Amino acid sequence: MKKYIVTLLAALTLGSCNVDVTNPNTLTTGTFWLTEQDAQYGINAVYNMFYKPGTWTRWMWFRLDLTSDEGTSMSPWAELAEWTHFQYYNYNFWEGNSWTYRDLYETIYRANQVLENVPNIEFSDPTKKEKILAQAKFLRGMQYYYLALLWGSSNKSLPIMLKPSQPSDQPESYTGTEVYEQAIKDLTDAIAVLPEKWDDANVGRASKGAALAFRAKAYMQLKRWNDAKTDLEWFVTGAGSSLYDLAPNYHHNFNLANENNIESVFEFQYSDIHQAPAGDDDFAVDPNLGQNRGQFFAPPGIGWTDGEINQWVVDEFKKELNNDGEYDIRLKWTCFYEGMNTDFDGNDRIYGINLNNEDVWQRQNWKNRVFYRKWSSECFRDFDDYHNPINIRLIRYADILLSYAECLVQSGGSLSDAVAQVDRVRARVNMPKLAVNHAAATTNSEAFLKRLQTERSLELCTEGHRWADIKRWGLTETQAGIDELKSRDHWFNNFVIGRHDVLPIPSNEINNNPNQTQNPNY
Repeated sequence: MKKYIVTLLAALTLGSCNVDVTNPNTLTTGTFWLTEQDAQYGINAVYNMFYKPGTWTRWMWFRLDLTSDEGTSMSPWAELAEWTHFQYYNYNFWEGNSWTYRDLYETIYRANQVLENVPNIEFSDPTKKEKILAQAKFLRGMQYYYLALLWGSSNKSLPIMLKPSQPSDQPESYTGTEVYEQAIKDLTDAIAVLPEKWDDANVGRASKGAALAFRAKAYMQLKRWNDAKTDLEWFVTGAGSSLYDLAPNYHHNFNLANENNIESVFEFQYSDIHQAPAGDDDFAVDPNLGQNRGQFFAPPGIGWTDGEINQWVVDEFKKELNNDGEYDIRLKWTCFYEGMNTDFDGNDRIYGINLNNEDVWQRQNWKNRVFYRKWSSECFRDFDDYHNPINIRLIRYADILLSYAECLVQSGGSLSDAVAQVDRVRARVNMPKLAVNHAAATTNSEAFLKRLQTERSLELCTEGHRWADIKRWGLTETQAGIDELKSRDHWFNNFVIGRHDVLPIPSNEINNNPNQTQNPNY
C-alpha cells in the first residue's frame, strides 16, 4: 500500500433516482457494492480519511500535541492560538474543533458503509472479504478511541454509529467510557482476523499488531492495566517479538529513507505524487496525498509557525548526558533550538539556513522559541509545503515498550522487568541505565512511574501521545497536577478542572440532535 493506498471512492450517494438517463460519473448503491473491486475501493476510501486536513494531515496535531504541555501556539491567527490555550469561545470553530470532529465521524461513516455492504458481495476467496471487514472494524475502532480521548466525558455526549447514517438521524449518545468500550469491541473483532504482516503491495494497512496496540491504548485510558498488559505482551514476549524491534538509529523513525522499518507498528503512507492544490476535495481525481504538518509548524519564513515546542523540553533533554558525556541524540531530531549547532556536530542547518553564517536566533520572530523537527522535510530539501511525503509513524515499538513497562508496574508486576524495558529504549540512544542517574526509579514503583512520565516525553515528544498520557496519569484531575503542568506550560493557568480535560462538542451538533448533551461545564 506504500504511497498509493488511496484509490479513491470518495463518497457514495445514499439512494438513486428513477430516471431514464444515468450519469456514468455518479456512483450509487444500485451500481456499486457489487464486486470484489468495489469492496477494495470501499475500504481504501476509509483509509483516505488519513489524508484529510481535519485528521492526521494537519489539525489532529493541534489537538494532541499543542494542547498538551509539550507544545503551544503563538500564531497571529488569534482564535487558532486560543484553542491551544484552553480558551474555547466559539465551539463551532472549524479548524480547532468541528473539522476534526466531523472527519472522525466521516471515517466511521465510510467504515460503516463497508461493514453494511461488503458482506453481501460474493468473493472467490472468502478470507479476502474477512480481511476487508476486519480493516473496517479497526478503522472504526481507531476513530472511536480518538473521539473518546478528545470529547468523551461523563455526559452522554458522543453518538455511537454502527450503521451508515442518514441526514435525518438523531442518534443516541454515550459517555466517553462507553465509546472506549465500543473501540475495544471493534478492535477485538479486528484482532481475530487481521494478518500479522501484509505483503509488500499492501504495506501500511492495519495489522494485528496495530489493532492490539490501539486496544491496549484504550484499555490504558480506562486503567484496565492487566488487559492492556496482556495485549502488549504479544509484542514483547509473544509472536510479535519476532516482527518488531527498535530501529538501530532513532532518526530512522522520522526520515524519508527508512519508512516502514522494523519499529513501525502503524504508519501513515504519505506521498508527494499528486501536487494538487491544498484542500479537502473528496471528488478530486488526483487528491493531495502529502502531509501538511511541516508547513504549519516550520520556523518563520519557512512555514506558518502555528505550533511550537515549549522550552522545558530542551531543558529536560539537557539534564542528563549519554554514556559518552554528550547530549541525548533524541534532542537533535526533536527540535530546532538556539544552540543546536554547538550541541551536536553537523547540526548547523535549519532547512536551507546555515546557522554558522546567520545568527537567526537574534531575529525578533525566532528569539526564545523552539520549533518542530520530527517528520519535517528538512532532511532532504530546503522547504516544507502541503505535499510533504514523509510517512508518520503513529505507533512505534518504543511506545509499546514504554507502555508495557507502565502496565507492568500499574498491575503489580515486576518492577525490574519494567525497568528493563525503559533501559532498552534508552540503550538505543546510548543513554545510561536508569540505575545510574535515577536509582530510586529502579527500587520504588511510585518513583518509577513518575520517571516514566519524563521518559515517554523524551522518546515520543511531538508524536501525538502526550495528551493521552497526561490525562491517563491524572494530571488534569487535581490542582497538584495542574500546578505541575503550569510549571512547564503557563497556558495551563487557563485550565479549569472538570471542564478542559475534554473539548466542547460543536454547538451545531448539540442544536441538531436532542439526544446529544454538551460536555460538563461548557
